Amino acid sequence: MYKYIVRRFLMMIPVLLGVIFIVFFIMSLTPTDAAEVILGNEGTPQEIERLRDEMGLNRPLLVQYGSYVVNLLRGDMGVSYKNNMSVSAQIFEKLPNTLMLASSAVLIAIVIGVPAGIISARKQYTFFDHTATVVALIGAAMPGFWLGLMGVLLFSVKLGWLPAAGMGEGPAGIFKSLLLPAFTVSSNTCAMIMRQTRSSMLEVVKQDYVDTARSKGLKESVVTIRHMLHNALIPIITVIGLQFGVLLGGSVISENVFAWPGLGRFVVDSIKNRDTPVVLGCVVVIAVLFSLVNLCVDLLYAYVDPRIKSQYSRR
Repeated sequence: MYKYIVRRFLMMIPVLLGVIFIVFFIMSLTPTDAAEVILGNEGTPQEIERLRDEMGLNRPLLVQYGSYVVNLLRGDMGVSYKNNMSVSAQIFEKLPNTLMLASSAVLIAIVIGVPAGIISARKQYTFFDHTATVVALIGAAMPGFWLGLMGVLLFSVKLGWLPAAGMGEGPAGIFKSLLLPAFTVSSNTCAMIMRQTRSSMLEVVKQDYVDTARSKGLKESVVTIRHMLHNALIPIITVIGLQFGVLLGGSVISENVFAWPGLGRFVVDSIKNRDTPVVLGCVVVIAVLFSLVNLCVDLLYAYVDPRIKSQYSRR
């Protein structure tokens, strides 16, 4: 198991190097110039060129890439072009907000999606099953920005129950301001978890061990949880893990709609300002978090299925 974890960490290195290079290449193709953005309209061509030399923007792309990687290995993500502040300090200031939003959204999706999927599988082709399927399809197809705006219009503008944007102060304020973006972000994830739970449960519901458990006189709830759900967990865990990783870097729309001070909104603002160090730092952090989530998912497989754990022990 430990050897497997070490190998997975080593595999993250080429992935991160490739991601950094892709971002470097894409940012180099943008029409705006970081020096022009910093100096604004008042900057003369001579001042812009001098600032480009100071920032190292006139160096070849591969040289800039190599210099950034070397500094990154030292733990230095550079400073922002816009405010000259440490990139790592700004990222880790906003990262807890993104983790809070993504975790809350996944928790809501699990609490709603897993029970709905179990009941749909147990009551296949009933009114509940058809209704849950339709609702899940709507949730999967509904654009997040539209759902967020409708939520603001209903719960903030019309009813006045929840704040429309920003993060409140204190536990109560944070909780109230978190509800709308969390439910908005969780809609698509909830639909996917529900559909995957239903599909996985239907695959095991007719297995021989389920009939054997019922023949022993076990309660139906025990058969459902201990024998059916336990053996259907692998694909459910996969979907939850992948969706959590996606939400860590993909809550951009919701964070902008609700003015949530997280990494997604920070990345969008940095791209507008062509603030390459901030964009790179955010991408690196998100890539590392996504890889760690995938590693945790793989390790959860071992605890759910002993056969997978035995494969780890032989590696």
